[in-house]
Amino acid sequence: MRRVLIVNPNASGVTESVTAAVAAELSAGGPVEQLRTEHPLHAKELAAGLGTSADVVYVFSGDGGYNEVVNGIAPGPAVGFIPGGATSVLPRALGLPRNPVVCARRIARAEHRRRISLGRVNGRRFTFCAGLGLDAELVRATDQLGRANGRRAHDVAFVRELRRILSERHWRVEPSMTVRDHGRAAFVVATNCDPYTYASRFPLRATPEARFDLGIDLVGPRQLGRGGLAKLGWSLAVHPTHQRSPGYLYLHDLDRVVVDCDRPTPLQVDGEDIGDVTEVVLESERDALTVLV
Repeated sequence: MRRVLIVNPNASGVTESVTAAVAAELSAGGPVEQLRTEHPLHAKELAAGLGTSADVVYVFSGDGGYNEVVNGIAPGPAVGFIPGGATSVLPRALGLPRNPVVCARRIARAEHRRRISLGRVNGRRFTFCAGLGLDAELVRATDQLGRANGRRAHDVAFVRELRRILSERHWRVEPSMTVRDHGRAAFVVATNCDPYTYASRFPLRATPEARFDLGIDLVGPRQLGRGGLAKLGWSLAVHPTHQRSPGYLYLHDLDRVVVDCDRPTPLQVDGEDIGDVTEVVLESERDALTVLV
């Protein structure tokens, strides 16, 4: 059995000592080759280069690295995701430990493998979410603060940038896109699981009905004012009720949906800014990937 570990040494939680400890845990189940990324999109290249020769691929990275691997990997290998980023949504949403060494120990001995669906946005796979509009604008604004050795700013920076963006809009987010056959929205988030992200240790539940073994879910407020923003924050973090509100568009277990934007609009995929778009085609790739859990 060929087992390969892909490491992003610039991810927030990846250090030489932790990488050595992770590799040691994984090696308890047999030899593990180690490959390290050297530049953006290198994880995708490394995964693609494995072809069908690997039986198991472990990824010690953040969510951007996971996204690259699933976009490069050939059908067949089982994939184990080890949390190495500031948030590492995917392994946490799969129920894996936040501590990378404990996680590596668990998946190295995992007898249970799970098939999950993935999403696609304009042909690119996503593992947990894609955001169009405000969500992606926030990712972009935070990235523009800069990264120290590839490490994104802390959650506090996200909150600060969100306040700045909303203040500039006088705490209103107006409709700016159309979900075909379903109506207008101020912004949308498409997901593959619940929760869709975390604020530190706390889950944020944009699409509480989403599941890894179903199609994609999509949620978007029709418009938001100051009061609606406060209610949305409470609903995301404490008690999700927005999915049943007439002020929100909520679509469950979709195979395909198209969103048209009034103007070029930021798009993020698994927390990575991928530029402005005027149209997105969101699709579900059901039963797409075998993961270790």
